[in-house]
Amino acid sequence: MTLAAHQTPAVQNKTAVVTGASTGIGEATVRALASTGWKVFAVARRADRLGALGAETGAVPFPADITVDDDVAALLAAVTEAGGADTLINIAGGARGADIIANADTEDWDWMYQVNVLGTMKITRAFLPMLRDNGEGTVLNLTSTAGLSAYEGGAGYNAAKFAQHAMTNALRLEEVGNNVRVIEVAPGLVHTEEFALNRLGDKDAAAKVYEGVEKPLTAADVADVVKYAVSLPHHINLDQIVVRPVAQAANHKLIRNQA
Repeated sequence: MTLAAHQTPAVQNKTAVVTGASTGIGEATVRALASTGWKVFAVARRADRLGALGAETGAVPFPADITVDDDVAALLAAVTEAGGADTLINIAGGARGADIIANADTEDWDWMYQVNVLGTMKITRAFLPMLRDNGEGTVLNLTSTAGLSAYEGGAGYNAAKFAQHAMTNALRLEEVGNNVRVIEVAPGLVHTEEFALNRLGDKDAAAKVYEGVEKPLTAADVADVVKYAVSLPHHINLDQIVVRPVAQAANHKLIRNQA
């Protein structure tokens, strides 16, 4: 039984903007929301994947780079013209590299900060007036347990996700007077097709991340949690949801079965 089976809120006329929608948790979130009647704007850079997703789910594909001001402005204009949205779901982000600070790659750090922090800020800043005017707006930021506890080789990603986590907390304080609900979902180990590969740049290295872990989370697992959080009646705010596989008790405590 999924989390959705425990909820019965009406979703008629509910509209979400979902970033990072071309793959992984973002793609799964589009599918999850669209399947229960949400209108969804699926946002990512890869137009071909968005087109296929839109054809399958009925979502509105919108190719855009959330770090580019003109792209964000064009997205806002399109959503406004289509009648607006009440929910912004910031999934876009990612990690690059696993170097210790002594070997840190400046370009990797800059990319992580741009995508996870500045991109989230830019799109949130753009959509806040719309969410305020709606009267019951919601912002959900997908962070990470990497933003709650540091680990060796993770400093760049830790720093970006700690910043995104702090930004989410600040936003909640700033927007409560506008009745904007602000939710954070912080996943642990999630087995997706691209996250570890993009981070490590090698298929074998990426496979080792999940090696021996019997049941890591899937993108659909996390999307189910996201859908649940944003579909609850608006007066219910799940401030922070930490979701991990049972095999992962903490970032550094992961049970792997021995072959």
